[in-house]
Amino acid sequence: QVQLVESGGGLVQAGGSLRISCAASGRTFSTYTMGWFRQAPGKEREFVAAITWSRGITSYADSVKGRFTISRDNAKNTLYLQMNSLKPEDTAVYYCAASRRITIPNTSQYMYDDWGQGTQVTVSE
Repeated sequence: QVQLVESGGGLVQAGGSLRISCAASGRTFSTYTMGWFRQAPGKEREFVAAITWSRGITSYADSVKGRFTISRDNAKNTLYLQMNSLKPEDTAVYYCAASRRITIPNTSQYMYDDWGQGTQVTVSE
């Protein structure tokens, strides 16, 4: 099992930037792919971005493509999400997830095994 702890969320104005992080601990050597998902009030959890841990292959949701960048620091066992040109519709709780089953990015939350507690990102008008 992998323990995941997100940080870096907060309040930002529309058009601004924010970087959130996810520190992984435990059986991190068994992790193949990590991702970010988000859930807004009253909505289902949705895929944001994912990256393979060894080769760094990435995938993005269309809604964030060109604005968000996912990256990882293998030495620090940390996942990042750089969010630029933020919009009010990006407001959500952002969750970090790790998969021990997939070696390419996957948009389905059911392919991820371990989850963080989430960090709130709020974008004001």
